[in-house]
This record gives sequence, structure tokens and C-alpha cells, in this order.
Amino acid sequence: MKLAFETLKAAGAASFVLRTLLALLSTFTFFQVLPHFPGGVPEVNFILGSTLFLISGADPAAFGLAFGLLLQGVLFATSDLPQYFINVTNLLVPLFAVAAIAERIIAPNTAYIELTYAQALKLSTTYQAGVVAWVAFWAFYGQGFGAETIAAVTSFGAIYILLIIIEPIADIAVSAGAKSLVALEKAALVQGIVYRT
Repeated sequence: MKLAFETLKAAGAASFVLRTLLALLSTFTFFQVLPHFPGGVPEVNFILGSTLFLISGADPAAFGLAFGLLLQGVLFATSDLPQYFINVTNLLVPLFAVAAIAERIIAPNTAYIELTYAQALKLSTTYQAGVVAWVAFWAFYGQGFGAETIAAVTSFGAIYILLIIIEPIADIAVSAGAKSLVALEKAALVQGIVYRT
């Protein structure tokens, strides 16, 4: 909440709400439109967390992920609602890890459209590894360290390696798209650092 108030103060309510809505709609799309398939413990979904972070910022992305997951649960997966807290931590803890890593690997005056593939890969790896780690934590917490649980978590982690390859490509593609959409520079739809140093 502290981060949200700081963003509201710095960027204004309209920008915060628009970026949160963009992240919410993106999250809903990730869960319902993009391919998803069984992969061990839960389903494997293309959740482009580092992409949401780069475009929207940490706090609008966090609200968008949380509300997008809730909307998807209410409309399409009511059986997931009792596990909402677990599922939302699987998305948010890695997002905040990405925010912390970004402060370390991106120079303070770098516009996000100038990120290198290596930087995008580090952010993506942080997010996807965080998702796998949190899914593993909740699986072992709830089901113990039996052979079946270990196999399911291992299978889930192996499949998520594909996302570590795909997400940086998405980040760079979004960055290239942002470079060509200079009109967004003054729009409230993306965070200011996407374009400005």
C-alpha cells in the first residue's frame, strides 16, 4: 500500500488506475486467452510478470495481477477461490523480487525501452523462478515431501523453463513496440520511466 500511495502521489490517480486496469486486463488475458496446460502441481500459464512490471510499474502490476486473478476465479474458476491467497502470493512475491532486482541491474537513469536482452532475461528469470519457488513452497507445505509431490513440482519447474526463454523475447518485443509508439510517452497508460530517464 505504501508503494501505491507513492505512485499515486508521483504519477496521479488517473495514471495509477489506467496502469492497474491494463495489468488487470493483461492478467485476465494471460489466464483465459493464452494457452495454458496442466504441468505438475497447478496449470502452467503464460504470466508475463516482468513485462507487466516494466510497462505498468510494481504497484499497478501487483493490483492488476491480484484483481485479474480474482476476476478470473469469480467468472471461470470458482473452485480456485478458496486458494486465492496462495495463488496471489505465487504472482506477487516474484513481482516484488523483480522490482528489487531491477533496482540493482538497471542503471538509475535508464529508460526501460533501452533495456538489453540480458537485463530482460534476468528480470524474467527472477519472476519465473519466483513463481516456481512459491508454487513449490505451497505444494510442500500442503502435501508434504512425498515422491508424488516432488515429481509434480519438478515437472512444473521444468515446464516453466520455457517461459524463461519466452518472456525476455516478449519484454524486448514490447520495448520495440513502445519505441515505435512515441505517443505513449506522454500517456498515463505506461509508467514514465519506460521512455524517460
